[in-house]
Amino acid sequence: MALEIRKTLLQVETTLIEGGKAAPVPLKLYSAIAVIKNPWAGHGFVEDLKPEIHAAAPVLGALLTKMIIDAVGSGDMVEAYGKSAVVGLDGEIEHASALIHTLRFGNHYRQAVGAKSYLAFCNTRGPANAPVMIPLMDKNDEGRRSHYLTIQTSVPDAPAAGEILIALGASVGGRPHHRIGDRYQDLKDLGNDDVNNPAAV
Repeated sequence: MALEIRKTLLQVETTLIEGGKAAPVPLKLYSAIAVIKNPWAGHGFVEDLKPEIHAAAPVLGALLTKMIIDAVGSGDMVEAYGKSAVVGLDGEIEHASALIHTLRFGNHYRQAVGAKSYLAFCNTRGPANAPVMIPLMDKNDEGRRSHYLTIQTSVPDAPAAGEILIALGASVGGRPHHRIGDRYQDLKDLGNDDVNNPAAV
């Protein structure tokens, strides 16, 4: 089944003041969204999702990555990144997951921004105007808490019941007045010898 894209959207949010204090450097958050027809909706339980994943995910990955890079200016400028999908009420969470949890989608973005860390993600189901949450993480340092950010947005008419909303997010900058330290300092304070491993406990 051919990929059917109904609309795309690009949003840029700039935070100039946080907590009543001017940001030393304004935080910019970018989201690129595509609303597509759910290729599996109305077909009952589809066992093999792979043909549609292989057909649609690379197209969506390339499209949304280009939208982000064009808006930001270059891949090098992207500091934190993430992805999200919201499936309409006639679809499964598996459908939302299918199109973003594949290297055929995410590798376009990871390669364009020169990332080492995995893409933070969110996959949910909801009606039109449902919250679209895009968690972000530093593209090269999972322990850098200043870049633990979340883009929240919505599209008034999407996803319809038979649609999927697919999104990529990016930040240029971290939280303006970051002051909660990072995971590495916590590990050191707790006496963990594996202080360079952001996944240590």
